[in-house]
Amino acid sequence: MITGVAGFIGSNLAATLLKNGHAVTGIDNFDTFYDPAIKRKVVGRLKEHPAFSITEGDIRDRKALDDFLAAEKPDVVIHLAARAGVRPSIEQPELYYDVNVTGTLVLLEAMRAAGIKDMLFASSSSVYGNNKKVPFSETDAVDNPISPYAATKKTGELLCYTYHHLYDFNIFCLRFFTVYGPGQRPEMAIQQFGRKITEGTPITLFGDGTTRRDYTFIEDIVAGIMASAEKLKGYEILNLGNSDTISLIDLVRGIEETLNKKAIIEWKPMQPGDVEITFADISKAKKLLGYSPDYPVKKGLKRMFSEQSGENF
Repeated sequence: MITGVAGFIGSNLAATLLKNGHAVTGIDNFDTFYDPAIKRKVVGRLKEHPAFSITEGDIRDRKALDDFLAAEKPDVVIHLAARAGVRPSIEQPELYYDVNVTGTLVLLEAMRAAGIKDMLFASSSSVYGNNKKVPFSETDAVDNPISPYAATKKTGELLCYTYHHLYDFNIFCLRFFTVYGPGQRPEMAIQQFGRKITEGTPITLFGDGTTRRDYTFIEDIVAGIMASAEKLKGYEILNLGNSDTISLIDLVRGIEETLNKKAIIEWKPMQPGDVEITFADISKAKKLLGYSPDYPVKKGLKRMFSEQSGENF
């Protein structure tokens, strides 16, 4: 079972699971954070597979979850549904808390009632805040989130541990590091930059271009999730990243090179909630899961934009 199955990561994960012979059921509320038509188009392709089913519903709706879990009886719940985005969470902290924290708690309670105890929880590199030690390790203190979004993901990890401790749930909390690839959400940096550079419209860069991110290609993230499902036992926190960083300005240069077109850049001050760097120490995931990312940024950008060539992105 995948919550948020119509989203970028959820739909890619579902497609790979189906390809590998698994049955996949999902729930999604087709939130309007970005155009739901994009999600419905993706789900339309997934529905062509006989082993896929989807229910339109909200993870905060306990009755809907109870009915869903009773009918589907999934072996593993992969909880990807969330209100995403650091900057919007500063504008709507109550909504982010309600969806990401209350929604996770309602799901855990529904699983407990249904006797389902295996979960993968999508956390985020944002929980590290402005951690001065790099690369970021799962043993680092993450007590100083700098956005409501990051705080909700840290809270989700704590709830997951509580249900592991009280009810013997098996839960891995997977800290994703800036996932990108074909079909990425339209407001995300790489997708947005590619679209605007192609159109010849200006892109906005915040700060001085030196902030660095650990960008992780979607296929590497999906591989990490699937390996986690195979190894799921006890409670673990795991970084899933590329374990390499690139500066904002070098990212733009890489997109320019891939698209063979120059960007028009507008510079603005650093935004509240943005971190200086993300950088995953993936040694634990390598040891426990055999996780080994295959896509450096240059390779990932080429794959992403070649697959989206001619599409509206």
